[in-house]
Amino acid sequence: MPHPILICTVGTSLFRPNLEGLKDQLDKGSLPLERRRLAEAYARRDWSEVAQALAALPATDRLCGAEINSIASMIDKGYVDPQCGLYFLHSQTDEGREIANILWQYYHGRGHQPLELVEVPDLQDADPKRFRSKGLRHLARALAKVVWEHSPGACAINATGGYKAQIAIGVVLGQALGVTVYYKHELFSEVIAFPPLPVALDFELWMRASGMLGQLADSHLPVPAARYKEEWDERYEALVERVPIDGVDYLELSPTGQIFYETFQHRFRSVADQILPPPAPSKRPPVLEKAGWPGKHPEVKQFMQRVTDEVPFVVQCSTFYFNPDLPEQTRFLLSHGDVVGIFSEGNYCVKIRVETTAQTDGQREAAMAALNEWLRDPDYFRSPEQIKAERVAKERDEAWAAWEKTERQRAELRAQNAQLCQENEQLRQQNEELRAQVARAMEEREALNQEVVRLQADLDAQRAVAEQLRRTADDLAGQLRARERELAEARTPWWRRLLRW
Repeated sequence: MPHPILICTVGTSLFRPNLEGLKDQLDKGSLPLERRRLAEAYARRDWSEVAQALAALPATDRLCGAEINSIASMIDKGYVDPQCGLYFLHSQTDEGREIANILWQYYHGRGHQPLELVEVPDLQDADPKRFRSKGLRHLARALAKVVWEHSPGACAINATGGYKAQIAIGVVLGQALGVTVYYKHELFSEVIAFPPLPVALDFELWMRASGMLGQLADSHLPVPAARYKEEWDERYEALVERVPIDGVDYLELSPTGQIFYETFQHRFRSVADQILPPPAPSKRPPVLEKAGWPGKHPEVKQFMQRVTDEVPFVVQCSTFYFNPDLPEQTRFLLSHGDVVGIFSEGNYCVKIRVETTAQTDGQREAAMAALNEWLRDPDYFRSPEQIKAERVAKERDEAWAAWEKTERQRAELRAQNAQLCQENEQLRQQNEELRAQVARAMEEREALNQEVVRLQADLDAQRAVAEQLRRTADDLAGQLRARERELAEARTPWWRRLLRW
């Protein structure tokens, strides 16, 4: 049955040597007319036009590149559906993005759905160390993500394009996940298939290593190897890479380890109900050792209470070790047949004995693996129905709280409105009083104006009388002076008057 989903790695053969060689022929003027359009579009870096020009060529033409050639061959052989969904996993480089963009436009025009581009972080050739330690891991993670989104049976992997190491990663991942991997060499006319082999990886090993693998998978930096000394198993060596830094061994997850972890993480979820211990019929509260430190770290008891409450098969948690100067990473492991939790917030370490309902070593290993998965996903032990019910209950509580808050706000607004109405009435009364006062003041001003007019008239009349009196006084004064002159003349002897004459 043809696969409906094809996951393709993307290389650079479309640009080099194909279109670069075509561009050289264009520069030399030796290019056939039917290919000139493609060469000119590539020279202009017009990727949309490049896609259209490629669509005009037969998909089997080697000029179209490894990806288009191999997909056409797989469709022709019936390995994948003619309208299969396509996921193009490309490198974190400019050329990778450009070629992926061309492929997207090419297949979008042919109606393929879904059609997605996935950029793989750290997949590049400028830094070989980063390519090996991070890029290939991210490739494995991206491949696994698409497979689990659609199911292994629906998917096929086309590992033709890209770096040679990607072929190995694709084949190993296909073997682990049960996905057929296809490869077409440029010199082969046929597509080579790598069907899944009937072999199984070590499930028990995954459960034992789940805590370490999960932390290494999530870490962007190497982790000190000494951190896992107590739980180390020689079989882990194939899953990690040792990185010496200043004479100290550090660990990074290898691409194989990434595939191993991704594969069994999903497989474990599908069989967890069959291998986990039964739920505890009763639970007991956490126990803190009698020492001075617990009072300084209430978060330890809170963590143990969460483990007891949220993990069905946990009966009780109790502390038995504390180191104030040993930074660790929170995880669960097996120690002398017991499930032990390590809790740390970066500057101290607490070890916790986790009592479970497990009766066999297999159940204890499964319990430890499930606890590590729970650390990464707090909803791990909740069913979809429980998650939905809790979400609905949370939304209901939030809606109720919002309604209560709204009612409180409405009550406050009503009280504020009543107070404002009261204040408004007081202001209205004050306004009426002020208007009355203003009216009285206007009347008083009018009366004062009239009094001022009357007083002004009186003053003007008095001024007129005074002026008349002044003129009368001036006349009398003039008459008096004339009379005095006459009297003075009369008293002068006659002979003096005669002499004046």
